[in-house]
Amino acid sequence: MPTTTSGSELAAAVAPVPSTLGGAGWSARVAGHAEEVRAGLLWTRCGYRSESAPLLAVMLGWPPDSIAAIAEPAAALMTGAVDLGAMRAETEAVAAAFESAGVRVLIARPDAGTRPNFVFMRDLFVTTPDGIVLGRVASRQRAGEERYAAAALAAAGYPILATAAGHATLEGADALWLDRNTVMVGIGFRTNAAGAECLRRVLGDQGVAVVTTTLGRGVQHLLGAVTFLDERLAALHGGAATGELRALLRSRGIEVVELAPDDEVRARRAMNLVALGPRRVLMPAGAPGVRRRLERSGVEVAEIRVDQHIRAAGALGCMTGILRRDEGKPGSIEKGR
Repeated sequence: MPTTTSGSELAAAVAPVPSTLGGAGWSARVAGHAEEVRAGLLWTRCGYRSESAPLLAVMLGWPPDSIAAIAEPAAALMTGAVDLGAMRAETEAVAAAFESAGVRVLIARPDAGTRPNFVFMRDLFVTTPDGIVLGRVASRQRAGEERYAAAALAAAGYPILATAAGHATLEGADALWLDRNTVMVGIGFRTNAAGAECLRRVLGDQGVAVVTTTLGRGVQHLLGAVTFLDERLAALHGGAATGELRALLRSRGIEVVELAPDDEVRARRAMNLVALGPRRVLMPAGAPGVRRRLERSGVEVAEIRVDQHIRAAGALGCMTGILRRDEGKPGSIEKGR
């Protein structure tokens, strides 16, 4: 039996398609996410592929009021009492030192109830070429700091790609670029295998491999065992580096400046430094022997005091969340930020 089309149905069939359904006025999103990040229009530019490429942007955590309320430093994961005012002055001085070196500084200012270790921003996230992977810290004392880091990053326009979840633990100081296509993750009591797998999934989509290395007993983070001075030179903590880590560095042709586990390295945290560029570093003051060793290896060294942060069981490298380094050729700086 033939069917008939009503006038209303015919009108609907020939009516213009609204823009919300792809009609006139619709504009398709053509660029991929990575292109959008690099353009710096929808998102704030971020990412890096080398621990020593010229530093362009970092995030520091403003010392929260909760530091002044600490009654037992050990229970707050600190080695001694911390002066809140002095720690804030150190944070301002570090920010000024970075800015004088041409580095853009974002200071995350958390809510009043934020936990005291928020000052150690490096642990809270990992920056990939396409955006941020939020960590999941291993200690109960620090649980929840990630949400404040996430809020500061999102407010500043940085894309958040993933968050470590489930029983994964992931701290940013355990993830270091071994070369431009490989990230090395230290597995220990801070970052577990599930945390490394979270990072592996995200980086795999970007064509980046993840290799893991087991940290030795008593080693807090991979960053405490090795820190890169340029793409083929690294400072190595003689008392923290395992044979596995040494072999991994050798396999990539990386030379090491081995530092003895003396008072400068252990107590003064001399290796807890930040590379400003190839063979250019900013390091904690108070370690003249380590400074001389680095300078003899052709490294340009600047110093800054971070004594209150050292009492809080960290130093300059722990303070500094790396957001962006120059992705061009080593030693070059992009015009835009």
